[in-house]
Amino acid sequence: MSKHNQLITSDDGSHTLISNQFGVSYHSLHGAIQESRTVFLAAGLHFARHNLLTEIKILEMGFGTGLNALLTLIEAEKYHFPIQFNTLEAYPISTQQADTLNYIDILDCSKYSDAFRLMHNTLSGQTLQLSKYYSFTKHITKIEDFIPIDKYNLVFYDAFAPTTQPELWDELMMKRIYDLLDNQAVLVSYCAKGSFKRALKAAGFILEPLPGPKGKREMTRALKG
Repeated sequence: MSKHNQLITSDDGSHTLISNQFGVSYHSLHGAIQESRTVFLAAGLHFARHNLLTEIKILEMGFGTGLNALLTLIEAEKYHFPIQFNTLEAYPISTQQADTLNYIDILDCSKYSDAFRLMHNTLSGQTLQLSKYYSFTKHITKIEDFIPIDKYNLVFYDAFAPTTQPELWDELMMKRIYDLLDNQAVLVSYCAKGSFKRALKAAGFILEPLPGPKGKREMTRALKG
């Protein structure tokens, strides 16, 4: 088996990977960038920026290819909005594989190419100030072993699907996530499976089902009351 995950091109022209370990794609095959923009930017970051917060502390579950982190950096710079981006990744891809991804070209954002590479190449727990408005910390760990030093007000829940990693989507895990958050925090995910929504409700979240990205009927936004 190759040490690299399989690189493929999704329908919007942006790359994604097929995980060698889990046999599933990191993003929607209908479009990696369009999925991230719909779920994590529009429903998550933009919602929080316009409705709740003056500064956003993000916790991302599943750094993966780094696409969400890159898009968030671009947004922070575009709107001059301070963001602390913390991400968890138990199975990081190599810097060499990250270099093959076409996001910088597709997004026409060559000025962020060094920052994107640093995201993949940084040490676990090291905070990088990648711009005036954006700091980045990657924790190479499983969430079960993660020891937070702060509370978060926006969660990008982007783990592999419940059929692949069911332990990351159950009630016990959602209660753990709930306890990591400030009041009025927001969680967004591409997943709208019934068991996941029940787990969120049991943990104390208030659910707001939303139309999903291309190829998905629904996605999930959840609020901590």
